[in-house]
Amino acid sequence: MSEEKSLNFIEEIVENDLNSGKYETLVTRFPPEPNGYLHIGHAKAICLNFGLTQKYGGYTNLRFDDTNPVTEKTEYVNSQQEDIRWLGFNWKNELYASDYFDELYGFAIKLIEKGLAYVDESSADEIAALKGTPTEPGQDSPYRNRSIEENLGIFTKMKNGEFADGAYILRAKIDMASPNMLMRDPIIYRIKHAEHHRTGNKWCIYPMYDFAHGQSDSIEHITHSICTLEYVSHRELYDWFIEKLEIFPSKQYEFARLNLTSTVMSKRKLLQLVNENLVNGWDDPRMPTISGLRRRGFTPKSIREFCERIGIAKRENLIELSLLEFCIREDLNKTANRVMAVLDPIKLVITNYEKGTEDLIGENNPEAEDGGGTRIIPFSNELWIEREDFMEVPAKKWFRLAPGAMVRLKFAYIVKCEDFVKDENGNVTEIRCTYIPESKSGNDTSGVNVKGTIHWVSAPHAKTAEIRLYDRLFTSETPDAEEGDFKDYLNPESLTVLPNAYIEPALADADLDGRYQFIRKGYFCLDKNSTADKLVFNRTVTLKDTFKKPN
Repeated sequence: MSEEKSLNFIEEIVENDLNSGKYETLVTRFPPEPNGYLHIGHAKAICLNFGLTQKYGGYTNLRFDDTNPVTEKTEYVNSQQEDIRWLGFNWKNELYASDYFDELYGFAIKLIEKGLAYVDESSADEIAALKGTPTEPGQDSPYRNRSIEENLGIFTKMKNGEFADGAYILRAKIDMASPNMLMRDPIIYRIKHAEHHRTGNKWCIYPMYDFAHGQSDSIEHITHSICTLEYVSHRELYDWFIEKLEIFPSKQYEFARLNLTSTVMSKRKLLQLVNENLVNGWDDPRMPTISGLRRRGFTPKSIREFCERIGIAKRENLIELSLLEFCIREDLNKTANRVMAVLDPIKLVITNYEKGTEDLIGENNPEAEDGGGTRIIPFSNELWIEREDFMEVPAKKWFRLAPGAMVRLKFAYIVKCEDFVKDENGNVTEIRCTYIPESKSGNDTSGVNVKGTIHWVSAPHAKTAEIRLYDRLFTSETPDAEEGDFKDYLNPESLTVLPNAYIEPALADADLDGRYQFIRKGYFCLDKNSTADKLVFNRTVTLKDTFKKPN
């Protein structure tokens, strides 16, 4: 009998709220800013928010926090929608903070009318100087006690576009001596003459995140507004706005964000990598973005499983990238067809094989629940094998090819190395073998036992492909925490391109949804830039964790 999984602390809160009748329906939201591509950290938040309403009923909204027109693009909106759907989730309502600009403006007017907000024309430096420190109280702005009428008049002119960017701001009037620095009269509106991706030039004042976020939650009747731990100090302000505006009391809860080794999660830093062409776009398979992981060959199931395994906690921790790789190996081991590809080829000629071409049977996936099925693999007397599978002077316990040594060819016959050919530089260019006709896989009557098995591709039938071997993007496990620029720790070996690998002919029909285990080499998928004339495969992950940690 399987052990029942214990609840995380968010699930405990939700169960208590539903069982006590505090809420009849659970309503959550996922609120990305459309200023970049979603990454694996967002996947954790997506799985949490959508997972709660899958488990307890209710629904989840997708709300784009589009309050900064300078950094937002429709491209980002589209990519974020695609990522959420790909992960296996659907939202009830597609919403935007910009849907509420009129209501948010009305809320700001209400605060002014209640004497709880004022227009300030201090410079950014003056505001910072008056704010105080965590141990010293701030000082009141000289404009803090403007009359309600004057505040309303200036704020209306701000909305009407009568002032330049930065000339005025609207601040909440709370407590300049509060121990929480965010409560020291925070800015809630600023002037920004910029075209918005949805509202065009209708607005030239935009709400700050802290003002738009909680009020958008309230408008949508979000019951559980789930954020990461850096928003703990924002909760007091979140509650203050809701209380003073006397609107639906959404509640904010915080959990630990995902920190992953050997990468960075900051959208600003990821954008830097893209803009400086240090990676090939947001969906570069080395990036921690969901689109990058998808292009690399990760599956939605593996990412959901990863998010389930790391759990939901209140304390920050650092998760090993190897756990994410373990999750994709576990998934692909059961689902990926086994195929043969030779990445560093050397020719092997079977001198006594006179059948021309023979069709052999190969099993697709012995781990598959349905047995996996079989496929036909052409065999001939000229094969490609891996260069590393031959050693002129064999090491101890060497079970692959060497002069006089025997090895089994996967799905085929036992062969014995009789000779080899070198070029003028002393490099081995061809291996010459004989085969044992009675040793055919599945019908071996030879009585010969060998310890080694190697993969191969028939040379006359092979297709050529480019293979991209991806590894960790950074040499440091914590590039954010290192001295100097995080880019100094980029891994120069994070991408190795093999332009002329040989693959078995069945792979010519590979599709973008397929996942393949290249026998003995790792898991691979077809790249989106692949064409019929030039097949390109990306390595998703090696068969085992081979990454060497830096000293």
